[in-house]
Amino acid sequence: MIKLVLTDLDDTLIPAGSDGASKRAIQAIHALLDRGIHFGPVSGRTPQAMGWMFGGDEACYATGAFVNGQVVRLDGETIHVEALDTGALERLRQYLDEGCFGAVLTLHDALGDGTAVLATSVPGQTDSLRQGTDSYKATVIQVPDRQWIKSNIVCSCDRSHMVFLRDQLLHRFPEFDFVFPSAWAPYIDILPAGYSKGSAVRILADRLGISLDEVATFGDSENDMAMLEGFPNSVSVANATEETSAVARWHIGPCSNDAVAQAFEEIAVATDKGSLPGFMS
Repeated sequence: MIKLVLTDLDDTLIPAGSDGASKRAIQAIHALLDRGIHFGPVSGRTPQAMGWMFGGDEACYATGAFVNGQVVRLDGETIHVEALDTGALERLRQYLDEGCFGAVLTLHDALGDGTAVLATSVPGQTDSLRQGTDSYKATVIQVPDRQWIKSNIVCSCDRSHMVFLRDQLLHRFPEFDFVFPSAWAPYIDILPAGYSKGSAVRILADRLGISLDEVATFGDSENDMAMLEGFPNSVSVANATEETSAVARWHIGPCSNDAVAQAFEEIAVATDKGSLPGFMS
């Protein structure tokens, strides 16, 4: 039986442009919780973003892995934090500034109030960003010497140039891994090398004392692949990228049809019967 359910949010549980999880999804999450099944989001977003995504229902994110798994929580307690190398972040900031890639480093206060800043020493560098900069509270000219957990790169270039830049960064900065959070967002997420959402899944399973075949994971994009590939009950939605779908064991309908919420409902019913849900067959 499934004892832990973990899901990506954007384009997996929650369609792009939505103002949070649907009423059906929240009810389905509570159906899991009522049966003693642990549930949690596994998202590139910070813990502070969960409130609006779940309508303030804290039970929906008391357990989960945030910032691509770098902050892991279980029943409201933070049990693991994986920080980034500050010196390497500063070298990355310099490389982006000098290369004129149309890309800027961002830094987020993942354990505080969620404040985000742009890090660049190039005047006017932020003017060409595809995304507006209203969400960033300030611009700093170098990476402050403190613990940083969430950092990404916001790009104004097209997707092909983003792929080129990501490949260059993987070669030049072995301290980090670089992944795309979705097929459309103009961001490249930065993770400690060798660490991923999959690492967080294993941390949670180990702390709960359950086997990996008792875990169900759901995703749609590149940064979800590490928590799908090799996991016995990994699930991709129909709108997943081709690469992501290929590594998942099970497949369901699209995010836009609340397919993940329906899968949660099926897991809850199957638990009452002491079995696995129908889509896992």
